[in-house]
Amino acid sequence: IGREAVSGSSTPIHAVDPATGERLAPAYAGGTQAEVERACALAEEAFGVYRETTLEQRAAFLDTIAGEIEAIGDELIERAMAETGLPRA
Repeated sequence: IGREAVSGSSTPIHAVDPATGERLAPAYAGGTQAEVERACALAEEAFGVYRETTLEQRAAFLDTIAGEIEAIGDELIERAMAETGLPRA
């Protein structure tokens, strides 16, 4: 949150396989209300800067994000399949 690594300090959250009802590992530490509010406030501040960027800068930013997501590869696809019950296609 705000360029700081934060391990949530609330109840752990588990993804669930909808096909089996099985909890998926790992568990993720949930955020407290204060942690979530801080993240939201920082996101709102960041949007003020983002909205001043050009369309070309936004496109480059989003392309970079897409590239990082795609670089995760099959691991991300398999996890998304486990969490959603959707097929690979």
